[in-house]
Amino acid sequence: MIAFNNLTLQRGGQWLLEDCSATIQPGQRVALIGGNGAGKSSLFQMILGELAPENGEIQVPGGCRIAHMAQEVGGSQRTARDFVLDGHAELRQLEERLARAEASGDENEMVRVHGELDNLKAWDAPRQAEALLRGLAFTDDDMDRPVDSFSGGWRIRLNLAQALMVPSDLLLLDEPTNHLDIEACYWLEGWLKQYQGTLLFISHDRDFMDRVATHVIHFEHRKLFYYVGNYHAFERQRAERLARQQAEYEKQQKRVAEIQSFIDRFRAQASKAKQAQSRIKALERMETIAPAHVDSQFEFRFPEADKVSNPLLTVRGGAVGYDGAPLLSGIHLHLLPGSRIGLLGVNGAGKSTLISMLRGATPLLSGERVTGEHFRPGYFAQHQLDELDLDASPFQHLQRLTPEASDQSIRKFLGGFGFRGDDALASIRNCSGGEKARLALAIIAWQKPNVLFLDEPTNHLDLEMRQALTMALQSFSGAMVLVSHDRHLLRNTVDTFWRVADGTVTEFDGDLDEYERWLAEGGERASGGDGKSSGARDAAPQPAAKESAAERQARRKAAAEQRQKMAPLKKEVERCEKELERLAKEKSEVEEALGDTGLYEAERKDELKQLLDRQAELARRESEAEAAWMEASESLESLEADAYS
Repeated sequence: MIAFNNLTLQRGGQWLLEDCSATIQPGQRVALIGGNGAGKSSLFQMILGELAPENGEIQVPGGCRIAHMAQEVGGSQRTARDFVLDGHAELRQLEERLARAEASGDENEMVRVHGELDNLKAWDAPRQAEALLRGLAFTDDDMDRPVDSFSGGWRIRLNLAQALMVPSDLLLLDEPTNHLDIEACYWLEGWLKQYQGTLLFISHDRDFMDRVATHVIHFEHRKLFYYVGNYHAFERQRAERLARQQAEYEKQQKRVAEIQSFIDRFRAQASKAKQAQSRIKALERMETIAPAHVDSQFEFRFPEADKVSNPLLTVRGGAVGYDGAPLLSGIHLHLLPGSRIGLLGVNGAGKSTLISMLRGATPLLSGERVTGEHFRPGYFAQHQLDELDLDASPFQHLQRLTPEASDQSIRKFLGGFGFRGDDALASIRNCSGGEKARLALAIIAWQKPNVLFLDEPTNHLDLEMRQALTMALQSFSGAMVLVSHDRHLLRNTVDTFWRVADGTVTEFDGDLDEYERWLAEGGERASGGDGKSSGARDAAPQPAAKESAAERQARRKAAAEQRQKMAPLKKEVERCEKELERLAKEKSEVEEALGDTGLYEAERKDELKQLLDRQAELARRESEAEAAWMEASESLESLEADAYS
């Protein structure tokens, strides 16, 4: 059993946890969720003894073996296989003892060490390490490559494999799916569900949590809330808790009003003064119940593009690659307005290369690529975060793109991405990866693209921002090509899947459940290149019943009809917002003119009357525009909610 007792933690002058307690039983798989910066990684540091709380304690059973996933890998010439085996510290120590015994000729020690190695099943350790690597999509050729030769994302996978290799009673994983493709996610889910110890993992991946978690701990308002079940169960239980909390809050506020009314009426009366004072003390002692604020701080849309072409993009007989060697060839595709494409395939198959070619950043080696006259792409990839101007504010990033835009429109737009008040005007140098990702998405949306190319847009985003992005993409009327391991995002935003594999691009006639079953039946390995099963297929949960072609066509048609219904409402919302902005500006100018004291002289009464009439007219039109905006917004939100559900 692991217990958090009255934990209080402060980092950088900010309180993260205040008097928090929770208990985790052996064998539970607990997802830690909450906004970025809520204290999840800090809790891991406290468990590992790397950080001390201001108050309270963490109780871990004596002798508990803890394994954790490091977030960085230093330079190393160790092979991938040896790096993973290094995670098994006891094995490595025995190997060193054996080497010393052999060097000194100590036969008794050699016998003892061999016995301990047999108990550890050391003979099977290299095979276990290779199985972990294959499950995480490393090929047989990768086993002997030095760690230094892998990119950052693949090194994180090596860290994950090493953590899984460690014999442990408690396993700590921080965002384990961030650098995995869907195939590796399936494999990891199967592995973790068979893990015999206690698992604590930080994640913003809803599907992953639904499949792995048995419990959820939610970091909220500097407290820890414990829920039984997976993420879906957490959502239901939290909604019920917040509903009860809201009812209790309203009941308390009614009682507060009654007490305050008594105090106000009788404070000054000598006969009632003692009773009034007792009620004042009762108010002071009453613990305030917070209202249930459940609205996300993020709410944004991708504005309608000014113009669009049909088709937006056509590729005929295309081949793309590097240094003259094709990675993908025989590419034939059309990208039409409203197309919503998800790319499937293991990392390294060419998904990012395909997106680079489609948006025009990588030229074709052969074939033809033709764009429409009004082809206007928006592109997101993780490397773009490094290209942001660290000394500039979010406001400056948008203002540079559109110098003529009003300060109010920029700040209002940024508010939907969580940049409010001083945050919109501060340098992004100290921003987290999630904040930079939000800014990159804001920059894309601000430019009104008619086709989006998104390469793993959720890696640094928390659950609330992922939800906001899902809603925004659902209502986006343009075309979209999406690479993501976030299956919840794919399920709710994509109509058609393209499979990138075996050097070509083909349409996959099915959804994610069918893709998972296809993988399980041997359609494609969930890891790299020896043609053998990785074990993911055996571990993968059984998908839902297969959707027929007619049902799939009906679903896609319904989604397209839903977007068509939303399009005019989106335009009306944007029209009203522009009208309100214009009226507010004109109204401000009139009010400024009315501030002229000379205007109230007798000889200027006609001018005063005109300004007052204009002020009244603007107020009337503003009220009408607000009513129209409210009606359109409510209708749009209703349609979006229907689409999401």
